[in-house]
Amino acid sequence: MIPQDFLDQINPKRYIVPIGEKFHWRDYDPADTAGLKSKVEARELLEAGIKKLAAYQDILYAQNIYALLIIFQAMDAAGKDSTIKHVMSGLNPQGCSVYSFKAPSAEDLDHDYLWRANRALPERGCIGIFNRSYYEEVLVVRVHPDLLNRQQLPPEAKGKHIWRDRFKDINCYERYLSRNGILILKFFLNISKDEQKKRFLERINRPEKNWKFSLDDARDRSHWQDYQDAYADVFRYTSTAWAPWHIIPANHKWFARLMVAHFIYQKMASLDLHYPVISEAHKQQLQEAKAMLENEPD
Repeated sequence: MIPQDFLDQINPKRYIVPIGEKFHWRDYDPADTAGLKSKVEARELLEAGIKKLAAYQDILYAQNIYALLIIFQAMDAAGKDSTIKHVMSGLNPQGCSVYSFKAPSAEDLDHDYLWRANRALPERGCIGIFNRSYYEEVLVVRVHPDLLNRQQLPPEAKGKHIWRDRFKDINCYERYLSRNGILILKFFLNISKDEQKKRFLERINRPEKNWKFSLDDARDRSHWQDYQDAYADVFRYTSTAWAPWHIIPANHKWFARLMVAHFIYQKMASLDLHYPVISEAHKQQLQEAKAMLENEPD
């Protein structure tokens, strides 16, 4: 029997990229499970956690002051879709939105690279989920520099400091959002190259999963190290006090889902969430309404 406070005993620093320090991949084991032995144990903890999240979401929605933006980044087949599905399964869909960032459209390319993200931000009282995000602009665009030529940038914006400049822009953007009550949780689902290969083969061998795979996915594996290097710089330069990066071990999907839910719960628990306090005049109106309802003729 796993104790209910098991997750509270885990040191969160184990999964959070420290601010202003060197980043090393060796410090983050994609197969880590923090001592949990099976998905059965994790499922029990996750189910209890989702109920707590649902209670907080209700207050978040009623209070209508904060919004929560949850960003998922990962290599292909790391489990972003299934994590979103399982962790958010018990929440009220009326207060949640999911936006998947695919290749930018012609309209997107006619604007700055943060434009489409800005349009998808959650409203106050709501939870917004970005399945991939504006971080693609310092990841896939960096690994495939030909994509940069499609962005119609002025020549001076495409100099050798473009990635450092974008890191600064993103940090300022996230600082602006957090100052305005849009709080940010950033998750990288960390799988090993061997685990990705295993999941790719499963998608090929199972007909119901064929739609999730293309030849381009296999080809992109040749850029694995390029992506690792690009992600390392993202973590070094954009893990901040107001929006730190969480690197979640994802070789075991059941553990990744549990840890994501736990960090979302911790974030919501840290806020001053409470139901709105109604005025005395409103209380009087409620009593009048109660009397009217109770005295209605049968």
